[in-house]
This record gives sequence, C-alpha cells and structure tokens, in this order.
Amino acid sequence: MNSFLSLLNRIFRFYYEGFTSMSWWGKRIWLILLIKLFVIFIILKLFFFPDFLKRSYRTDEQRSEHVLEQLIKPN
Repeated sequence: MNSFLSLLNRIFRFYYEGFTSMSWWGKRIWLILLIKLFVIFIILKLFFFPDFLKRSYRTDEQRSEHVLEQLIKPN
C-alpha cells in the first residue's frame, strides 16, 4: 500500500513539475485541448445525443428487450 502511494506521489509530482515549468505557448495549447474535450464529451452529449432508451422505455427490462430485438432483427 505504501509503495502504491509512493508511486502515485511520484507520478503526480512528475506531471505537476512538467506543467509548472511549461512555456506560455504550451499552457495555451493544453487549455485549448481541455476546452475541446469539454465540448466534445459534455456539450455534444447533452444536446445532440439524447438518451433514447431512457426516454422511450420505463424499465431496464423493456430497454434490454428493445436492444435485443434490434440486434437480432434481419434487414
């Protein structure tokens, strides 16, 4: 357990020191990357990919039956 915490501490210090010593340009690139990831995974999920199964079916059993039907239904 102690060696695991030591490993996590070393990994954290490695990245922390790397980011603090990074140039202004590198920090801007990371900021842009984090904003893009936020948009992709949060904003697009909320507005463009609604939870169809949860909205259309009340129970997990109904949802699983629908998915099974869609998987085995011939074209």
